[in-house]
Amino acid sequence: MLLRVFFFLLCSFDVHCKKLSAFLICIISNQSVVLLGTRFRPLSFEVPKPLFPVAGVPILQHHIEACAKVPNMKEILLIGFYQPNEELTRFMCNTQQELKISIRYLQEYSALGTGGGIYHFRDQIVSGSPEAFFVLNADVCSAFPLTEMLSFQKEHGEPNSFVILGTTANRTQSLNYGCIVENEETREVLHYVEKPSTFVSDIINCGVYLFTPDIFQHIGTVFQKNQQDMLLEEPTNGWHRAEAIRLEQDIFTALAGQGKLYVYKTLSFWSQIKSAGSAIYASRLYLNQYHTTHPERLASNKEGGPKISGNVYIHPTANIDPTATLGPNVSIGTGVTIGAGVRVRESIILHGATLQDHCCVLNSVVGWDSTIGKWARVEGTPSDPNPNDPYAKIDSETLFRDGKLTPSITILGCNVTIPSEVIILNSIVLPHKDLNRGFKNQIIL
Repeated sequence: MLLRVFFFLLCSFDVHCKKLSAFLICIISNQSVVLLGTRFRPLSFEVPKPLFPVAGVPILQHHIEACAKVPNMKEILLIGFYQPNEELTRFMCNTQQELKISIRYLQEYSALGTGGGIYHFRDQIVSGSPEAFFVLNADVCSAFPLTEMLSFQKEHGEPNSFVILGTTANRTQSLNYGCIVENEETREVLHYVEKPSTFVSDIINCGVYLFTPDIFQHIGTVFQKNQQDMLLEEPTNGWHRAEAIRLEQDIFTALAGQGKLYVYKTLSFWSQIKSAGSAIYASRLYLNQYHTTHPERLASNKEGGPKISGNVYIHPTANIDPTATLGPNVSIGTGVTIGAGVRVRESIILHGATLQDHCCVLNSVVGWDSTIGKWARVEGTPSDPNPNDPYAKIDSETLFRDGKLTPSITILGCNVTIPSEVIILNSIVLPHKDLNRGFKNQIIL
């Protein structure tokens, strides 16, 4: 399942009770032809990337929990081209029960892009007379300062202005993101370029937006232009192509410098989740945030329990030997079994995995129902940002560099068996493999 996922949160004033009501809309698209999301394989073979557990809960749940803090949340709409399955339905039901929020799924007829998706369902979005709504890309991790963005919008620009969440990146890495040139006094966006070829600005787009319904007028203008352009070409899927609209390239570039678009710069953490390696880094950021948001999710040293070093999440159903050592930055899923003397650090251990006595797992993702034998060592190379650069972001490394596999974290797919006393280093193992020796810097198909 290859997914493109975005979140949309609508905050509106109820015309009857004059209170702030809010909606959250998530757009999920499945494009099986276009090679999207391949950097998350083989983990995305088993579960859609938005539902992959980071710091113990699905990626989407972090977004929803942040949005639930906006007063008077009313409804969540999931929108996408993705065909819903049992995994998505279960997640929606569990989240509804836990957070007491209504959730619906609306399916696109085609992949419509970040702007085309909300434009296609604009009638449902504006039906509650929203005053404003948030848009959150689901492949990012952040503290999501939504209430701060609302306050910022009221203090800057006109009532119908739009706000982009921005952060600072170093000059080199800024070329990989949408770059924002701002008026330092008013915070207005003067110029916007998506992934420029040369340096434009060190302020980058975080993929979190605050819009008013006026945005649909601007998207509609692009849609009408696309339709006119289609009339001049051969009529092949013209309707689909006209409605495929990108917020970043098609809307923000045109709005910049018109007094409509502003940037709110956050000083808190932010990172993309494009690859499995970035998921481990995101897990570290969220686990650290749990100290203030969900301290009950963090494990602690207890008599008869394993040794905990740093921030660790352990699902209550996990069976862990008291002589094991876990952390820092470790997430243990449901039904995991960890034997005596096991060492786990900077890793995600997924549902049903078994780590036998005295094995060592470092900088790795151990897939569902996988087994690591006694005294085996599974280790990867962390892909963290430069710790000496406060503005460094995690690099989106290509799978291969100079014809060789780029050193990164080790990934074990679903139901992989690692024999005893072997070393698996910087490798990717596809699902349902029973290895009989060690591997280094390889993809085991």
